[in-house]
Amino acid sequence: MVTSASYSITVRLTADGDPASIGRIATAVGSAGGAVTAIDVVDSRSDGLTVDVTCSAADAAHSEEVVTALRAVEGVTVRKVSDRTFLLHLGGKLEVASRVPLKTRDDLSMAYTPGVARVCLALADNPDDVRRLTIKGNTVAVVTDGSAVLGLGDIGPGASMPVMEGKAALFKRFADIDAWPIALDTQDVDEIVRTVELIAPGFGGINLEDIAAPRCFEIEARLREKLDIPVFHDDQHGTAIVVLAALRNALRVVDKRLEDVRIVVAGGGAAGTAIVHLMLQAGARHVLVWDREGILSPDDERLSPAKRDLAQRTNPDGRRGELPDALVGADVFVGVSAANVLPVAALAGMNERAVVFPMANPTPDVDPVGARQHAAVVASGRSDLPNQINNVLAFPGVFRGLLDARAREISDGMLLAAAEAIAGVVTDDQLNANYIIPSVFDPAVTPAVAAAVADQARQEPGATAPVGSAEDVTG
Repeated sequence: MVTSASYSITVRLTADGDPASIGRIATAVGSAGGAVTAIDVVDSRSDGLTVDVTCSAADAAHSEEVVTALRAVEGVTVRKVSDRTFLLHLGGKLEVASRVPLKTRDDLSMAYTPGVARVCLALADNPDDVRRLTIKGNTVAVVTDGSAVLGLGDIGPGASMPVMEGKAALFKRFADIDAWPIALDTQDVDEIVRTVELIAPGFGGINLEDIAAPRCFEIEARLREKLDIPVFHDDQHGTAIVVLAALRNALRVVDKRLEDVRIVVAGGGAAGTAIVHLMLQAGARHVLVWDREGILSPDDERLSPAKRDLAQRTNPDGRRGELPDALVGADVFVGVSAANVLPVAALAGMNERAVVFPMANPTPDVDPVGARQHAAVVASGRSDLPNQINNVLAFPGVFRGLLDARAREISDGMLLAAAEAIAGVVTDDQLNANYIIPSVFDPAVTPAVAAAVADQARQEPGATAPVGSAEDVTG
């Protein structure tokens, strides 16, 4: 079993005075398949020890198996079990901090009344300066209705908050952007659009998150039309950017061209639609999409309007069949559908030097380890395997670039620029089948993406707001 810090527990227990007790404790964890990461002595007395044993497990049930094994150790009593992931979330993961000192009367008179009134009046006269003189210039709203959270589905706005807080924390960690979770207690498109429209003056960008398809398509389109700040649906465009970046480098490894390869995408929802769109914009010419209805065909009356549009763009000849049929003669498989929808053996029908990206979360569409039997390059969303395709590579840098350029909108050109920047971080000397995409902790990623997006934004007429000089602010 592959253990993970996501299922890490700390067990407080007491052990008798036998010097071999610690060894028996570690052995018990190992025999249950767990991994000991720390043993800390809390209290030591002549008759025994109190220790905290920290260990990781494969899942929640496995954690309980580890505890059961510890309870069975002779001379050991389990006192308390703490789930480290839940402990980390106590009180939430975000806080608000002041960027200015508030220690004296002078501080207060400038940061608040009466001095603040002068700034307010200046902004009333020059609304474009709001981006420079308030947090708007560095703030993003992370908006969800809780309808498609991770792989958990429609769990509601309250239950979505830990994910939205995590997203905001990633914005800060990787791009020094102040983001805030906005969880809306409605799934009505009109209400969501109007609510975001009303709060938009306080933000420099809107990041839509975990909103189910096809509702997310309409929400994004309407907000982009109404707002003068960029609107980005990360489940769609963040995923598409990183997939395209990974695919560009994978094709370099197998010596194939994007315009020549045959691509199959499993999943016609938000992520799949955006991936296909960006691939087509980048030059792909042969794409098929599969979903629960089979290969999406424009003459299939069962399809929703969004899926029919996708079918018309990818399958004008009306090819029909199931996922293994689509893979015969294909060069690339991209999975954003559901766990284990494809047996490993079906990959044998693909062309030589195939590229396989199973990214369904949390369990991939096809076993990525088994896929290596049939593919030259394999990437997935898993952090415990090479080539992790992770949206963190994209959205912090994308928004950093948008905010730096004072962008009013986001375009396909900016998305393509972001993908090229991520791919370019991997040098020719580094590139190989097990390293087609940089680590999320590579410090070069966010600056490269931000610069590429900002440069592209400034080249597109009307995409950015006017920029004044310092003298305009200080008078």
